[in-house]
Amino acid sequence: MKTVNITINGMPLTVPNTYTILEAAREAGFNIPTLCYLKEMNEIGACRICVVEVKGARSLVASCVYPVAEGMEIYTNSKRVQDSRRMTLELILSNHQRKCLSCSRSGHCELQNLCREYGVEDEGRYDGAVTQTVKDESTAYLVRDNSKCVLCRRCVAACQAQEVAVIGANARGFDTSIGCAFERPLNNTPCIGCGQCIVNCPTGALQERDNTAKVWEALGDPNKHVVVQTAPAVRAALGESFGLPIGTNVEGKMVAALRRLGFDKVFDTNFGADLTIMEEANEFVERFTKGGVLPMITSCSPGWVKYCEHYYPEFIPNLSTCKSPQQMTGAMIKTWYAKKNNLNPEDIVVVSIMPCTAKKFEIGREDESASGYPDVDVALTTRELARMIERAHIQFTSLKDEAFDQIMGEFTGAAVIFGATGGVMEAALRTAADWVTGQDLQEVEYQEVRGTEGVKVATYKIGDATVKVGVASGTGNAKKLLERVKAGEKFDFIEIMGCPGGCVNGGGQPLQPASVRNFEDLKGMRAKALYEEDKNLPLRKSHQSPLMKLVYEEYLEKPGSHIAHETLHTSYVKRGKEVR
Repeated sequence: MKTVNITINGMPLTVPNTYTILEAAREAGFNIPTLCYLKEMNEIGACRICVVEVKGARSLVASCVYPVAEGMEIYTNSKRVQDSRRMTLELILSNHQRKCLSCSRSGHCELQNLCREYGVEDEGRYDGAVTQTVKDESTAYLVRDNSKCVLCRRCVAACQAQEVAVIGANARGFDTSIGCAFERPLNNTPCIGCGQCIVNCPTGALQERDNTAKVWEALGDPNKHVVVQTAPAVRAALGESFGLPIGTNVEGKMVAALRRLGFDKVFDTNFGADLTIMEEANEFVERFTKGGVLPMITSCSPGWVKYCEHYYPEFIPNLSTCKSPQQMTGAMIKTWYAKKNNLNPEDIVVVSIMPCTAKKFEIGREDESASGYPDVDVALTTRELARMIERAHIQFTSLKDEAFDQIMGEFTGAAVIFGATGGVMEAALRTAADWVTGQDLQEVEYQEVRGTEGVKVATYKIGDATVKVGVASGTGNAKKLLERVKAGEKFDFIEIMGCPGGCVNGGGQPLQPASVRNFEDLKGMRAKALYEEDKNLPLRKSHQSPLMKLVYEEYLEKPGSHIAHETLHTSYVKRGKEVR
């Protein structure tokens, strides 16, 4: 690797010649501020916040795209640089809605933080006309408010990376805005609801549709039995909202906080994850041994399912018919749990805490109401739960750990790893391998499908059979894998998650600034918490769970039974690429 010698603020440094000034400065301990920059996703040098002074250059240069060179002398905090950044922030604010106190991003807004750092006031010398905008509230999962948009195009880049690309820049000059083609509302496009635009937005221009008011209302209704369930990825990230390090598992504190919010029961979606494996592994074995449609593709991620329905409807027969763990848990609460406790499903309110914005769409899908009522009534993101905890003035970090309520609080390690890319595949293989071989196999870790790479392929010997599996996270990578299948490459089983890295990096997870997303392994750090919990649990295979055995004995009979299909399985619709 070739290197160059440079100086940054008088400090000598030797760095690879492929570095940009931004990368070199970080290595020297200088964090140059950015607004539009996302590593390997949105490297356009448009916002000019990251400008630095290079000796000999006629003008300031954008450090995020400017390459280093031998002998380069760089100044990242000169008066000229600071004055330029301050002026850029004033210009941005001149066309920005400044109702920060009521904004969901207040305190987590990258623009707000930069303005505070550079002493930029609410009222500036460039105030005047503002671009006219209309808020888009057309979907069940997302709200776009362009009055808070800074035209950084990070959301556009994220949508393009997902191979969805339903948003872009409309009009030109002062009238430029981010939106859908022909100014259509978002619900009139093949958006998949993944929410990657939200977590990559630096301001409050994008946010999930807030449904916390519905939950507060239900909690205050004495005639309702309000049950909450939490997805595995939530415990690996919720702590970030309260200042804890990335990757801290806050399962016990989360349960304690939910009880203090007033929920009648606090259950774990891992119950539904174990149930998913029982049904999905059975479905795979049936297809694999009896000549069913292969490759079978997982159906846990609603963003991926909607992507398939819109962009690859020819693969709908390949989708597992299993509902997601969220929906399975909700269905069992309103059927089995309701019957055991003599409750009317009409009086039960099921709230789910999810790392995903697409879950807000999923709860309204057809064929998701096993009891005659919606399996899940309200889906909240991890961020919404954090806001509820804050509003209730619960001292989250001071809480002592508490355990989930029985009977839906028991789970195996296989369920826990659902939140990481490759986790569903690994969990399914643990059970399918035992069932195919008739043995209790001791090797339960399938390392080849772990990790945050976008596409992973592995081949396993299970008994006398050879099984080829594929794993993709992010629908952009799903496209790559599906195109390989269409080109004739043989796979038996494929796992796809809608968000890069899986649910731990879902569109509903706590917000992290670009400085973290660009230089920290956010996905890996959160996933590590789940793998650590799996490793330390006494049971790591779903079919060995005493609770699963009880569920089938008391209610579901056996995996794939008629009642299991009525309660735990669903159907899909061909949507096509045309807008609907």
